[in-house]
Amino acid sequence: MTSSTELHKMGDTLALAGELTFLSVPRLWRDNKRLFRDAASPATEISVDLAKVVRADSAGLALMLEWRRQANHRNITLRFQNIPEQMLSLANLAEVDFLFDDRAVKNLT
Repeated sequence: MTSSTELHKMGDTLALAGELTFLSVPRLWRDNKRLFRDAASPATEISVDLAKVVRADSAGLALMLEWRRQANHRNITLRFQNIPEQMLSLANLAEVDFLFDDRAVKNLT
């Protein structure tokens, strides 16, 4: 069983496509420090476009929390766009829906 996820960097936007599940997230997790180090020069704001995410589970949500933490650590504003309803529902259920609220970014440091 495999899960396909693509990550594209377009300027200060990271676009994810495919599945954000326990099968695909480990590869993205390993690359996340490099991703923010590379994306952060000289960005102070990064958008994450989730429009083409077709499936997400708790691993995908955990990755978004880690990306928020990495961005906060580097004083980067992270803005999520086109958040799938499935991911919003998971965040609400896990009581981490503040993840997608730009006003609460400092709660993860």
